[in-house]
Amino acid sequence: MKTLGLLGSVHLPGRTESVGVARAYVRLLLHVAASWDVDRVELLVSELVANAIQHSESGRRAGGLVELVLSETGHALRVDVIDEGSVNRIPQIPEQVDPLSEGGRGLWLVAQQSSAWGWAEDQAGRVVWFEVARS
Repeated sequence: MKTLGLLGSVHLPGRTESVGVARAYVRLLLHVAASWDVDRVELLVSELVANAIQHSESGRRAGGLVELVLSETGHALRVDVIDEGSVNRIPQIPEQVDPLSEGGRGLWLVAQQSSAWGWAEDQAGRVVWFEVARS
């Protein structure tokens, strides 16, 4: 990945209230950039931040943090959501996605609405990322 520039980065508490803060941060950061589908990015960020809080140590332990990083790669906007990982949960798209379900569609949405996505994990934590091509 060729990174042209960091657009912004923020550390958020591992609490559900941080999902709304992450959405507002993305909207504020990208409001002047007509090149990006801000609504799409905002939706995908909220899904990944909610997943990080629900499924990682960031949301389970007191003082847990989730980091949100937005970068421009030239052809796309890259968003990284970094959490403290989990010993028993890995990011995966369910085989069956129920469109009426209250949950379980986050990574499916990310896969459907991004131009690329993936994840990596090591001893320091986990990053789940996606890219959205220029509009």
